[in-house]
Amino acid sequence: MSGGRPLVLAVLGPTASGKSALGLALAERYGGEIINCDSTAVYRGFDIGTDKVTPEERRGIPHHLIDVADPTEVYSAARFATDAAALIRGMHARGVLPILVGGTGFYYRALVRGLFPGPGADEATRARLEGIAARRGPERLHALLARVDPISAARIMPRDLKRLVRALEVYHVTRAPLSAHFANTASPIADCDVLGVALSIPAALTAARVARRVEQQFARGILAEVEGLLARGVPPEARSFGGLVYRQIMEMRRGVRDEAATRALIVQENRRYARRQLIWFRKEPNLVWLEGPGEDPEPLRRVDALLAERGLSRRGEATPDGSRV
Repeated sequence: MSGGRPLVLAVLGPTASGKSALGLALAERYGGEIINCDSTAVYRGFDIGTDKVTPEERRGIPHHLIDVADPTEVYSAARFATDAAALIRGMHARGVLPILVGGTGFYYRALVRGLFPGPGADEATRARLEGIAARRGPERLHALLARVDPISAARIMPRDLKRLVRALEVYHVTRAPLSAHFANTASPIADCDVLGVALSIPAALTAARVARRVEQQFARGILAEVEGLLARGVPPEARSFGGLVYRQIMEMRRGVRDEAATRALIVQENRRYARRQLIWFRKEPNLVWLEGPGEDPEPLRRVDALLAERGLSRRGEATPDGSRV
């Protein structure tokens, strides 16, 4: 490892951008281990629809936070941050480079910027606020929020009812604005340097890669996987069945649409999801953007250069102080 503060490398970006390929290549070059940063891959048995890297594809590189939750569990961003931070501490103690790989932006934010859990729901306050919105529109809630928490009002859209209600609820319950709570949160790895890189590929390439991926998911047996999960007792209402791919297949099972229409819808929803991921990560501070899919040589070359600037050498190469990694 390099001198100074311990380093965490994160490989982020939208679906089908090649994050796993780049993460694997970097882990091989720098003796790293991978920490999954995808909210769907934590659930056991949900493999094909989540595009988990198979044991064979991992090439002997340890992968963490995959298959750590039962399908009926709720694996939260807060739990992810706690689990990932503990793994990072352990890797640093062993002289291993932790490499976060995934596309769940909320998980990443909870880890690197901290997470404000907030008070529990106050049903009376929520009902009153929702009543105001029903009578006068969510814009009225936005105006009320602007009076007590202008910082939150600036980042919440005037018609985003759910977030407006929550921000006002936090204010009324705690007597402090939501923005103040966020300002007081701390990352569980605040003593680490985080180098976050994000992949960006053209929309047309995303569309082509997503379409190919959906074809492969059906060829690999995604329908049989779903039936097997149900046969093993996973209830249809399990949260993990609400994720992309699985939600559409469950609808197909109920007769909402046929298989051809389901495949087309999954492709469409994947493309929409990729756009939402891109928007999220564009708002994250301090990310280094890499153009091109993760399998291409240019993103890897860029990360090599960034790590070299931080004094980290490839495995087997001499470091600036003469030691070897």
